Amino acid sequence: MSAAGDGIRRALILPGGGARGAYQVGVLQAVSALLPRGARNPFGVITGTSAGAINAAVVAARARRFEVAARELAAVWRNFRAHHVYRTDTRTMLRSSLRWLATLVAGGLGRHNPNSLLDYSPLQTLLSREISFPRLAEALRRGDLDALAVTATAYGVGRSVTFFQGRPELVGWRRARRAGVAVELTLEHVLASAAVPLVFPPVWINGQWYGDGAVRQSAPLSAAIHLGAQRLCVVGVRDEQPDPDPAADARPPYPGFGELAGYLLDSLFMDSLYADLERLTRINRMLAQLPPGTALQGPPSRLRRIDTLLFTPSHDVREIAQRHAGELPRTVRALLRGVGASNRGGAQLLSYLLFESGFTRELMALGYEDAMARRTELEAFLFADEMGELEAPEPLRRGLLEDT
Repeated sequence: MSAAGDGIRRALILPGGGARGAYQVGVLQAVSALLPRGARNPFGVITGTSAGAINAAVVAARARRFEVAARELAAVWRNFRAHHVYRTDTRTMLRSSLRWLATLVAGGLGRHNPNSLLDYSPLQTLLSREISFPRLAEALRRGDLDALAVTATAYGVGRSVTFFQGRPELVGWRRARRAGVAVELTLEHVLASAAVPLVFPPVWINGQWYGDGAVRQSAPLSAAIHLGAQRLCVVGVRDEQPDPDPAADARPPYPGFGELAGYLLDSLFMDSLYADLERLTRINRMLAQLPPGTALQGPPSRLRRIDTLLFTPSHDVREIAQRHAGELPRTVRALLRGVGASNRGGAQLLSYLLFESGFTRELMALGYEDAMARRTELEAFLFADEMGELEAPEPLRRGLLEDT
């Protein structure tokens, strides 16, 4: 499947990121703007994890016309409020806070222990309206899509499981601590992928409890490659400008729970992605050094060059979140203050939970601007026969290439 009719199977890879997933929507709007009017989905394979799984499922179910998928996805994110994702009423938030406090003080409440910080039943209701799984099956039948895959973590066995629905010839795989399983996707698979540990409750699927796919996802690019992708468009949600080192005589404040939780989520969603990109670039370079016509023997013979286009925010997402923190309901702000996420140190955590329209609209605009600033690279990905092995923002691209 190809926007240019060239037979190249392109993949869209959407990692997790909570409310930061709005950035991915902005990039997809830029893709839509570059496609011919009425064009179908240009990505043969779409994979997602956590919030990325939600975006992936919405786009895949509307694969017939990509501009419709981008427009309807943007309409949801543009009007987001926190209560569309998790319950924010005073009674629910107070009950959750008191139960967690009682659990800590009493050393556990047995079968009454809380299983999550937030109640995400509103998100379940929203997604049941926005994702049409019969429409997904129809897109696969018509050839508008080759496969949709969402990744979750099987807590009982400690394994990363990619559930995929695709063309009949696509088969599953099994590697150390990760597997790909062909299924008929349901809302439960998407919710399981998005069930951030402790924040949202796990989901029961076929005799196992499943949670956020990023927990055990050591190779975020592998599912798309297993499903036949030859080109990858990856939309990350973390800006890569490093924080300045503190002055030699400075004493940074002790990191609070909110700050630590934010950095844990940050590492969970993005660190394995960069390790996988390094491996991919190393394999590309190894293949490029082989003499023409060299025939590899055994499993390595399945190796092939994979070109990648990577987008990440060009601005500090924490600063954007701080500007919009006041939009959160009072009850949520109180809870975040209680865990130390109301200052700059806790802005990392805040940015993952800030499902409010001011924040999501600014991130969508940033995603669109960042993609259009690299229009030449994006057009090469969509339409050209050749592109660079790794197209990414500087200095991220330089750092990844130097590490290989």
